[in-house]
Amino acid sequence: MKTMTPPMIAARSLWSAALLSMFAGAGLAQAEGTAYVSNQEGGISIIDLAKMQVTGEYAVGGKVPRGLGVTDDGKTLVVAVRETGDVALIDTASGKIIKRVRIGKNPEFVRVRGDMAFVSFEPTSKLGPPPKPGAEKKEEKKDGGKEGGHGHDDDDDDEDREPAQVAVVDLKAGKVVRNIVGGPETEGIEFSPDGKSLVVTNEADNTLTLHDIKSGKLVKKVDVEKYGARPRGIKLSPDGKTYIATLEFGNNFLVLDDKLTPIKTVATGQTPYGVAFDRKGERLYVATARAQALEVFDAKTFARIKDVPLVAERCWHFTFTPDEKHILVACGRSNQLVVVDVAKLEVTARIEDKKLPWGVVTWPRAMGSLDQP
Repeated sequence: MKTMTPPMIAARSLWSAALLSMFAGAGLAQAEGTAYVSNQEGGISIIDLAKMQVTGEYAVGGKVPRGLGVTDDGKTLVVAVRETGDVALIDTASGKIIKRVRIGKNPEFVRVRGDMAFVSFEPTSKLGPPPKPGAEKKEEKKDGGKEGGHGHDDDDDDEDREPAQVAVVDLKAGKVVRNIVGGPETEGIEFSPDGKSLVVTNEADNTLTLHDIKSGKLVKKVDVEKYGARPRGIKLSPDGKTYIATLEFGNNFLVLDDKLTPIKTVATGQTPYGVAFDRKGERLYVATARAQALEVFDAKTFARIKDVPLVAERCWHFTFTPDEKHILVACGRSNQLVVVDVAKLEVTARIEDKKLPWGVVTWPRAMGSLDQP
């Protein structure tokens, strides 16, 4: 066995360091990650974030995929598919559907937490009272008669105001373990600071409801109509102290404390929907569809920092990239993803996606209107 001299040891150390540096460099080249975009007129677009280009598509086995989330290990996409009334579990390595889990009529919003997925849907049977006479006409007048009369597209419209439910899906078992009854047209889903409860926005009856996840019981109901109609997005701040709910017809967002007590409203542009904090909880971002902007606020004072013009239609959902250098905004009616530079707060690119993009998430997971780490 040859004895290594100090110079030889030093040389080997340098060589090892060079190898480590090379591999680290290769890892950094991959660090930008991947974005997944649900398309209402297609499947799931795959975006290489290093190139900012669509590089492929996953089929979902049905029409109108909307809400989507990715598991903690990045191996599985959970996609709500309206036509089939289920969620498709897609293997991200192969693009193949591993399993389909029946949910119910009109599945829409998806949140993944650990081994569980939470999926909002409209049940097939009426569970509540019909809408009040003239309610739809009043809303159509307020909404200008566009996008189905209540802030949705025609293909995103529901025939009746039925209480929605949130299906709790065990991803390992591949089945629904319970349903939580919300209000009519449940839109956004968020978790309580301790992770034991679920907060949902109920668009049609202007409420936020808090539910115990384990039992499914209603814990609290907050009427937000006096602050603004049509609650849509809902997010908890990174420090767990503040909820933000966007009020689509109020053209504002509602600030609530960790007990869901309303504190104040903050004005936005027309029809705010998607909302997210940055990872540090320093800034708040709101997508305003008809104002065609991504609006940026101080997350503590709620002072407006800047409106980023998107010059695109139906921009509802967005996500940071994993390196937090860019934000991708899905603008469905413009068939594109608008790329915003976070440092400059300027649009720097547009990614063509001609299949009516609805939502977007990334792997590694990043802060966004649909998902967060």
